[in-house]
Amino acid sequence: MFTGIITDLGSVRAVDRSGEVRFEFSSSYDMGTVDIGASIACNGVCLTVIEKGADWFAMQASAETLSKTTLGGWETGRPVNFERAMKVGDELGGHIVSGHVDGIATVVDIQMDGESKRFTFEAPQALKKYVAPKGSVAIDGVSLTVNEVNDDRFGINVIPHTQSVTTFGALKVGDKVNMEIDMLARYVARLMDKD
Repeated sequence: MFTGIITDLGSVRAVDRSGEVRFEFSSSYDMGTVDIGASIACNGVCLTVIEKGADWFAMQASAETLSKTTLGGWETGRPVNFERAMKVGDELGGHIVSGHVDGIATVVDIQMDGESKRFTFEAPQALKKYVAPKGSVAIDGVSLTVNEVNDDRFGINVIPHTQSVTTFGALKVGDKVNMEIDMLARYVARLMDKD
């Protein structure tokens, strides 16, 4: 489990597509505190550490993960948001995030709003019913509050700090992002669908 509060902005160091896709990531984490087998959310995707060095770690992604997320198109040099798994007693600054991406959204508009940027995203049709004004959503692993919803589009504001410490500073119109809906919304919708 995660909180959607990014704790490192790293990058893809290497990609090996010869079998199960293997990613190596550059990171500023103290790798002495990261165990093999630990979970780290990479742009919101929960992956398992399989190897590590002084300033990097490696993970593999299955075909299912590649088909449901943006990872399939990642190349060397791409910036990536990282968050280590939450521990009992940690501050829950964002919202509960599972690291199980529900779909891929698209950036359709970016406007300045004072010093912040207002992003408009287009959600996959199957996910639009889970997005509500003042609700939570995780975009590329970042916990965000939804400002407004219009059918399959929703808007969020990103403050300058978040732009500088996450991949939001480099996002542009047309970019694809990993989207995880709020866990509570998922279960409420499931209960409402029951006969």
